[in-house]
Amino acid sequence: MAKFSEYVFGIARAVIGLLFACHGAQKLFGVLGGQRMVGNPLMLAAGILEFFGGSLIALGLFTRPVAFLLSGEMAVGYFRAHAPHGFFPIVNHGELAVLYCFIYLYIATRGAGPLSLDVAVRGKGG
Repeated sequence: MAKFSEYVFGIARAVIGLLFACHGAQKLFGVLGGQRMVGNPLMLAAGILEFFGGSLIALGLFTRPVAFLLSGEMAVGYFRAHAPHGFFPIVNHGELAVLYCFIYLYIATRGAGPLSLDVAVRGKGG
């Protein structure tokens, strides 16, 4: 199984990025069962970060800085929107924000992996 770990990571990174981009598309375009939220400046900023940042993560382009930025976005989102409603994420419905925060922090420290535009453009490491 270990010989496939780099490829599994690349696929997981792409899926995570695509799912995150879908959250952004909900906010920006009101698609995928979401509500368009461009009238709220914070939600507009979140939508832009999620849509374009998620797309870049999916492609594996500028992965480390984008993942770090998105990790911070999710931390801010958690503490602004969820933490006031209780300490535990399972109670305040912030599990997804916490998961994305730590997944993106991991990706920021690990890099894009071999299945990425970072490696194609810059070479080893991503």
